[in-house]
Amino acid sequence: MQVKLRTLVIAVVFALAVGSAGTYGVLQWRGELVDFGVPMTPADRAEFQKLIRSYQTLKGQYYLAVDGTKLVDGAIAGMVQALDDPFSSYMDRNTAQQFHESLGSSFEGIGAEVKSENGHIIVVAPIKGSPAEKAGLRANDQILSVNGKSLQGLSVNEAVLLIRGKKGTTADLEIQRPGVKEILRIRVVRDTIPLTTVESSMLADGIGRIAISQFNENTGKEFRSALDKLKAQGMRGLILDLRGNPGGYLETCIEIANQLIPNKGVIVQVEDRTGRKTVQHSTLDQAQFPVVALIDSGSASAAEILAAALKESGHYPLVGEKSFGKGTVQTELNFPDGSNLKYTTAKWLTPEGHWIHRTGIQPDYPVELPYFWKLPPLSATKVLEPDTTDTSVKIMQYFLDALGFPPGRLDGYFSAGTAEALRAFQRAKGLAPTGTLDSASAAALNEAILAKEKETDPVLQTAVRVMKTLLK
Repeated sequence: MQVKLRTLVIAVVFALAVGSAGTYGVLQWRGELVDFGVPMTPADRAEFQKLIRSYQTLKGQYYLAVDGTKLVDGAIAGMVQALDDPFSSYMDRNTAQQFHESLGSSFEGIGAEVKSENGHIIVVAPIKGSPAEKAGLRANDQILSVNGKSLQGLSVNEAVLLIRGKKGTTADLEIQRPGVKEILRIRVVRDTIPLTTVESSMLADGIGRIAISQFNENTGKEFRSALDKLKAQGMRGLILDLRGNPGGYLETCIEIANQLIPNKGVIVQVEDRTGRKTVQHSTLDQAQFPVVALIDSGSASAAEILAAALKESGHYPLVGEKSFGKGTVQTELNFPDGSNLKYTTAKWLTPEGHWIHRTGIQPDYPVELPYFWKLPPLSATKVLEPDTTDTSVKIMQYFLDALGFPPGRLDGYFSAGTAEALRAFQRAKGLAPTGTLDSASAAALNEAILAKEKETDPVLQTAVRVMKTLLK
């Protein structure tokens, strides 16, 4: 994504230092013509001349020796920042290398897609099964700091360098979560993040379920294999789980849509800066089975393209929460030195022509999740006793209440009623009924609440009910 822009800037800097000719974006440097493919106005030349003069001045007259590469990197990063587009970014060589490693079969880190918005680092979605998801990171969380280092004002690439790390190391995150007043503290132990993106299972009554965590190069092949397996088991209807899917390659999304969108319906419309639209149609003739798709606030970009196509062209219902709202398309350019530019080239529209950017897609069957779903797992770094007040106490109270051990209050004060509810839970789990929150009790509560979420998943349960009406 980042490489081509840096090559472009370097070429422009040196070309204009020698001279230029012509009305279009063709400049001459050391006898070679560099064609930028766009008109070059006198105003453009003046702006480039100012850039060159600044570079030469700092390179030659700054009171300390200056690394020219850093100046160019900074100039490009500044241009991208001036776009005020959280989905466009520039990566220097080292950052780009780490980014491309994350597109391989695995990488090391916490496993979360993030973006920069108004100087804040926001989680788009944690990768399913990743340390970030297991530790309780959610879509739309704002990461305030990592291991005590503030992320305020950092670019997304600078933030990612702090967040990622080697397997086994710890990232202590301070989180501001929408709808939660307190600052949440989440500890994530970094690990190897495998990028298997599709999982499937057969539910009752011939209903198959496929979850797609993101769209990478292998997702299309994984999806086809999972679909064939479910068909062989007699699948009559498919629940497609796109929750927490931050997107990925458009081509992969279209490959999957070609297996689901019937009647050669429209998958997506891509509109460039001139207003010209390219319409992508499905190659599938007839529907083979009904589909119900699950979405939430972590369903973004390519996941929203597929969800919108299922809703508007397939006339299939969506269940869950409003999606993230990313309606732009990015491409990447690579420079010879290994740096990389990702930039927005177009916006995409739903089959009916809607632009869902910043507004998201509304589900046909909204499902409001219980409050305890929004809370992170308990982290008992110290033993908490009655007559104390702490955020962990509040989380514990909500967990106990959800598990059928009502503490009598949900305000974070460790009351006698809270202690009695905790003792009841400890007895039920075979733990010493101390009525204090230690690491063993915290782990047991986390395990129990995770099991309850999977068992009572209200979004999936609603989707199953909807699917049964379609199969009648």
